[in-house]
Amino acid sequence: MTIDHSLFQNPESISIIAANRPSILKKFLLFFCVFFYVTNCFAQETIEKKNKLNDNVTEKFQVLKDRQEIRNGVYQALFRRRVPVAQGNYINNKKTGTWRFYDPRGKLMQVYDYNTGTIQYEAKEFAQSSDFSYGIDKEISDTDKVTKPLKVGGRYYGYLPYLGLYRPPFDPYQYSTYGCIAIVELVISPLGRLADFKVHTNCSLIQYNQTITMHINLFKEEDRQFVPATYNGQPVVSRILIRCILNSSGGLEFMGY
Repeated sequence: MTIDHSLFQNPESISIIAANRPSILKKFLLFFCVFFYVTNCFAQETIEKKNKLNDNVTEKFQVLKDRQEIRNGVYQALFRRRVPVAQGNYINNKKTGTWRFYDPRGKLMQVYDYNTGTIQYEAKEFAQSSDFSYGIDKEISDTDKVTKPLKVGGRYYGYLPYLGLYRPPFDPYQYSTYGCIAIVELVISPLGRLADFKVHTNCSLIQYNQTITMHINLFKEEDRQFVPATYNGQPVVSRILIRCILNSSGGLEFMGY
């Protein structure tokens, strides 16, 4: 073993080395703790689960193996098991990063960043081909600037919870739903909250015509939140009307899909 005798000739160098040891040790311990935390977060074992949102859409997602109520990892919702209508990621049961939403034909409808809480892209809507219409309780002139209400998830996936809640008050297997048309009406407050929810149903073959008010408290918090409509820059009350049909099991489906 060789000893550097210059250290004995310069006492100041000894004190500098000794003084730096705690700092080096702290940095090492900090690095080790951060490395252990990051490794532990990403090394949690997950398993895949599936859940049917309706007759056509199935969601696939990862959950923690030892806490299966916690979503963690890739999420995807598929229309008829083939076409993605939603893609994104969960971290510890929270949606994170950029999510993309599509319609059943695979057209990109919306891009939403959950980290910043902003809609980065919203597909254009054409009145003649859309199942949606909108209204505000204002007279609109050519000089007024009006924006429609928006829902995170786009104009297909984002509205599945509202269509999925409804069931007709009759047995669809006993009374045919052929030709039944429904209008879903959502009222959105200036604060962007779901304020009212009705379904107007008309089945001419069985002479059924009724409006049912749905309980908004049945929805999760995120399903009660919207981007409100604006009138000349000011948030206002608005209505969203969605044209639907009743399928053979009594569920609501978008008329255009």
